[in-house]
Amino acid sequence: MSQQFQPPAPDAAPPVGYPPAPAARGNVGLGIVTAFVAALVAAGAYGGIIGGTEHEIGYAALGVGFLIGFAAAKAGGANPVLPVVSAILSLGAVYGGQLLGTAIIGAKTAPVGVVELLTEHLDLVQEAWQADLSPISFLFFAIGAVVAFQTARKTAA
Repeated sequence: MSQQFQPPAPDAAPPVGYPPAPAARGNVGLGIVTAFVAALVAAGAYGGIIGGTEHEIGYAALGVGFLIGFAAAKAGGANPVLPVVSAILSLGAVYGGQLLGTAIIGAKTAPVGVVELLTEHLDLVQEAWQADLSPISFLFFAIGAVVAFQTARKTAA
């Protein structure tokens, strides 16, 4: 005697043991906030690298862009605004990192700390940053922005 398979009734509860549904994606606001936080973290790391090595490093600017674009796309989904926001935030993060790196380098020889340089003597830090500005610095801005844009665009796809 063979038994035939009978499908469960349509109103029956699903079997126990299924994983929970994936988190909802596509929240643009969350993507922007996450990208902003990633930009702050990336700027700090980039500034620390510049301050420690006393050189700008292209791979670090690439990492800044990647971190921001990846964070925006993972949290915000495939919204076309996020790659643009990521690129803009990357420009700010590279600039902030370069200023922080300049302040760290300056604090090694100045009688004041990094925080005081950035809060009370920001004009001096910007003057020192401008004095060290070279075409390669602009290349790092471009690298960060392009990588952020492309990472946000491709990660969300």
